[in-house]
Amino acid sequence: MNLLIVESPTKAKTLKNFLGKNYELMASYGHIRDLPKSKLGIDIENNFQPQYVIPMKSRKAANQLKKRTKEAEKIILATDEDREGEAIAYHLKEVLNLKDYQRIVFHEITEQAIKKALQKPRKINMDLVNSQTARRVLDRIVGYKLSPLLWKKVARGLSAGRVQSVAVRLIVEREREIEKFVAQEYWTIKALLIKNTEFEALLIKKNNKKIDIKNKEQTNKIVNYLKKKEFIVLEIQKKETKKHPLPPFTTSTLQQTAGRWFGFTSKRTMRLAQNLYEKGLITYHRTDSLNLSNEAIQKAKKYIIKEFGKNYYQSRNFKTRTKGAQEAHEAIRPTKTEKTDIKDRAEQKLYDLILNRFLASQMAPAVFDSTKIKTKAGDYVFQSNGQTMKFDGFLKIYPMKFKQADLPELKEKENLSLKKIIPEQHFTQPPARYNEPSLIKALEEHGIGRPSTYAPIISTIQYRNYVQKNEQKRFQPTEIGTVVNGLLVEHFPKIVDLKFTAKMENNLDKIANGQAEWQKVINKFYQPFAENLEQKEQTLSKKEIAEQKTNKKCPKCGSDLIIKLGKFGKFYACSNFPECRYTESLRNNKLDIPCPKCKTGQITEKRTRKGKIFYGCTKYPECDFAVWDKPLKEKCSKCGWPLVKNKKGQIKCSNPDCS
Repeated sequence: MNLLIVESPTKAKTLKNFLGKNYELMASYGHIRDLPKSKLGIDIENNFQPQYVIPMKSRKAANQLKKRTKEAEKIILATDEDREGEAIAYHLKEVLNLKDYQRIVFHEITEQAIKKALQKPRKINMDLVNSQTARRVLDRIVGYKLSPLLWKKVARGLSAGRVQSVAVRLIVEREREIEKFVAQEYWTIKALLIKNTEFEALLIKKNNKKIDIKNKEQTNKIVNYLKKKEFIVLEIQKKETKKHPLPPFTTSTLQQTAGRWFGFTSKRTMRLAQNLYEKGLITYHRTDSLNLSNEAIQKAKKYIIKEFGKNYYQSRNFKTRTKGAQEAHEAIRPTKTEKTDIKDRAEQKLYDLILNRFLASQMAPAVFDSTKIKTKAGDYVFQSNGQTMKFDGFLKIYPMKFKQADLPELKEKENLSLKKIIPEQHFTQPPARYNEPSLIKALEEHGIGRPSTYAPIISTIQYRNYVQKNEQKRFQPTEIGTVVNGLLVEHFPKIVDLKFTAKMENNLDKIANGQAEWQKVINKFYQPFAENLEQKEQTLSKKEIAEQKTNKKCPKCGSDLIIKLGKFGKFYACSNFPECRYTESLRNNKLDIPCPKCKTGQITEKRTRKGKIFYGCTKYPECDFAVWDKPLKEKCSKCGWPLVKNKKGQIKCSNPDCS
């Protein structure tokens, strides 16, 4: 019996459909071995050797695999083809003490791909394993060495991550740009012209120079001048323009597009893509390559010509511009071109998006007839842009925004009638806060992280309460996020330096390609980092960073109240801590709603230890009233308790005993 080991039971189930009775499939349930949670787990004196353990959650799978490997004739490790998958295969080899094994990789879970992979087994690629080890060791050193400093000098419960800290810096610096931004007034002037039909023209020039209108006075002067002038067609330009399709998806562009189109978080997108991959519906979803196999291109060609006709087909090859991209891999694409019905609606939406983007990449461009009309009125020149679709091309299956505008048939030197002048006031806008798609794009452009890391980065910085999403689902730094970022920028500049972090990613790529030794890369980083850390342990003062004097007195012991910085922001605390443990919210969180349970307290906003907001009584712990949804001032007509509004917008009673 041949034993084939993969990461997940879903993947094993799909593979079982392609393999005969001679194969038994088992799952490792991810990494079977990892660094310990309770300590650093790296022997720094012994060339940074990691001290791996089998976590409690993996022991059952490890014991089952050990038993089955003893009975198997041939053992095949079929984990994913990236660095993480290679590391999982390596840890399986070590834990199961495999002397004789086969390692196979495939980009898609299809019968053809699996059988082809079984014909070309290899050994574990230690360069890929070393690269993953280096990343893991590097991140553990930063996290375990720097986090205790944040505990001592800022607030308990804080932690620092190498790549996550850079993401927080991007968000903090964008917020500072917004705070410093001063809006500038500017005006535009449009003319509504008539010749058989109405059309708009925008003022663009005065005496062949670009015009910049800054205030109402200047605008009124121009408007009064234009009202007295004739509008004459100066120039007509007609040409055919083409809109070309986008390349197939990489991990980054899939997350960005799913975020913009469907509002999916990067974490959800990756979970859905993982499901689709393990079901054999799409190719491997962690990739930064735009390559497509010849076989895939031929499948697309056959489908497009059959469904839409020869004029809709146009073969293309794409090259990625992403630094360090793995060109040997493929872009994300469906494993077949036929429409597939999937029970899960979210999976269906993502699958259709991947399918249509792949097919569109091999389709003809959309063709437009574009017209540009310039109109002269005295010293001023206006411009009108028209565009009509001539051939839909790839837009037939992959919609993209374009402006359709018809202009009348005109001749040069022809007079036009002016219906009205439309002046409009505008103000320059500050740079937009990052949302998930734009943050992923920024990380990719700066060379920060790799396909498998974008979603974990975004999840981690929110979990640590360094950033929060506002009502528009855009990131804003929290108080604690801003303070931690400031400390890291000032005292550990390399940790949050964009160029340094990108260079480290390049070094990890070099290790993966066999061009660098992982211990040397780590050592070069560690020595100056450790010296700086030791120095900052002595010189940094918590009082200067995270404490602020006030004129208020503690109502319990009469000592001075100070403003402290905690994991979830600033708060009042007694300076006589730990003898007196009095604390008070810095802002008024009371909702001005009496507690319906004890009748004497007030409902106030509170936080759990993990930072989740709920609403409870000021008399806690004497009164245990608590609800997750924010109470309203309106009362329930049946029991008199406050009504609450949940996240779905539904109004209901806060009393659990009221129907």
